[in-house]
Amino acid sequence: MLKKERHDYIMRQINLHNRVLTSDLVQLLSVSEDTIRRDLQELSDENRLYKVHGGALSRSYQSGFDDSEVYARDAKIVIARKAISLIKDGMMVLTGGGTSIIELAKLLPDNLHATFFTISPMVAIELAKYTNIEVVLIGGLYSKNSQVAYGGHVIAQLAEINADLCLLGTSAIDPEKGLTDTDWEINQLKKAMLTASKRTAVLCISEKLNTSLKLKVASLDNLSYMITELDSDVPELDPFRIGDLQIL
Repeated sequence: MLKKERHDYIMRQINLHNRVLTSDLVQLLSVSEDTIRRDLQELSDENRLYKVHGGALSRSYQSGFDDSEVYARDAKIVIARKAISLIKDGMMVLTGGGTSIIELAKLLPDNLHATFFTISPMVAIELAKYTNIEVVLIGGLYSKNSQVAYGGHVIAQLAEINADLCLLGTSAIDPEKGLTDTDWEINQLKKAMLTASKRTAVLCISEKLNTSLKLKVASLDNLSYMITELDSDVPELDPFRIGDLQIL
């Protein structure tokens, strides 16, 4: 595989999943670890990603306040507007982090009266701009990679919440393997968020459909809604019409 092809593949993976691991790329591309490290360094030098220990992070994932850096922003705005239709006055809403959730926070109605619990400082800052929204930032250890609070203290706080709706982004979703991710701590956090909510909506750009990562978060039958930028009746979504899962 040519270097440009490797770089294109790496960028697609990082834009879809927000981060990549060097060890995974070595296996997927069948090249040496030194080759992947050089590739990541070159892409970092071109300001296309952030190189970190053990892999790399998406620039859009790390730059939520800069709209120009958000990958597939138009699709995420469509998703955000659909998700907002689920939020009603008086609700208690629990959110994760990520660019799709930040886009949703920017688009909420000015007259919405609700309480939002969030593990993301960046989401909290956007929510704090609304007069009638009460914001509760759940704190704990801070993940520099995912930019959310995590750990046992966060999970203990989540156990005391009974939210009406949980809004989650995802790195990958598949009809058989469900929601998956690469980070053990973040997986445990997402599981706790699902348990702390009556209903859960997953916000997902269509490029992440039919993809999976190493660690399972939940099966599709644990979700209430799946929201993409696609029309809800397109054939591409048929494999996800499982049980009571509503597709928006």
